[in-house]
Amino acid sequence: MKVFDLNNLIRQNVKGLKPYSSARDEYVSDGSEMIFLDANENPFQNGVNRYPDPQQRGLKSVLAQQKGVRQENILLGNGSDEVLDILYRAFCEPKVDNIITLPPTYGMYKVLADINVVENREVLLMDDFQPDVESILKNVDSHTKLVFLCSPNNPTGNSFQVSKIENLLSSFNGLVVIDEAYIDFSSEESWVAKLSEYPNLVITQTLSKAYGMAGIRLGICLASEEIIAVLNKIKPPYNVNELTQQRAMERVLNREEINKEVENILKERRVLEQTLKTIQFVEQVYPTDANFILARVDDASLRYEQLLEKGIVIRNRTTQPLCENKLRFTVGTHRENEFLIKALKELP
Repeated sequence: MKVFDLNNLIRQNVKGLKPYSSARDEYVSDGSEMIFLDANENPFQNGVNRYPDPQQRGLKSVLAQQKGVRQENILLGNGSDEVLDILYRAFCEPKVDNIITLPPTYGMYKVLADINVVENREVLLMDDFQPDVESILKNVDSHTKLVFLCSPNNPTGNSFQVSKIENLLSSFNGLVVIDEAYIDFSSEESWVAKLSEYPNLVITQTLSKAYGMAGIRLGICLASEEIIAVLNKIKPPYNVNELTQQRAMERVLNREEINKEVENILKERRVLEQTLKTIQFVEQVYPTDANFILARVDDASLRYEQLLEKGIVIRNRTTQPLCENKLRFTVGTHRENEFLIKALKELP
């Protein structure tokens, strides 16, 4: 890789941007008893009458310890989608720059590119659902700012080979964004451990999957201190509300319960995986590192409708590239999976 210079990637208007300084940025409480008359808040205590910590320091402290990084390596957002949007707005000049995505993959990368008026160059995964690094690099030009890798990938479920990602990180002089929404279900190691090796590495994670907190909307970005500093210029001052911070803190401290739930999901995944292989209309079950299984069936639209009639909602991915007649099954509870398996066996 050429010498990586982050300044070459940042939008010109962002370089000179001075972020809004909120009352809670200018005075950071040390826990002392103080009278707060600085933020025009309602003074009557009800638990949420004060503005939340704009930098989520308490939550970041716990996450940093768990993930083996510094707080300065973390940005928190209103779900991972906000984190991804901030990346576009920090580094991609509308109508000028481009990004690369690898379909079939998470659909919001394309949506956010369209919203931010950024060209999305799609490079299909290979037949084994691995990145085609040679084709990716052929599509790179001087205006390519971001490459998005979802690993484990949604909807295919597989993790990308380490050698392919390392090759891309070393060869591409823009930012490589690895979406690790499903990393807690994978036997592969998180790329967080390699942050110090690659200055162009950005990782996104979430509390929506393994942590079971999709409803509170909390996304995590991990990157170099320099990259996080750029993103902090753009993020709204109070993007993570007080209730989200409180619930997230309670949950991330309860590692024993999270680990127990993940183990249960992996156990149920194995059962569902083996059962799907015995269903007469299932033609192929793909290896998975996530909390879902992708399977090719004889007629995805027909089987989707049949399961709906039995009160079961799965995801029909047949319209996605490389996903013709493929269904995605999220792993549920033991009871839910028993109900699904019974329904699958009853279908004609």
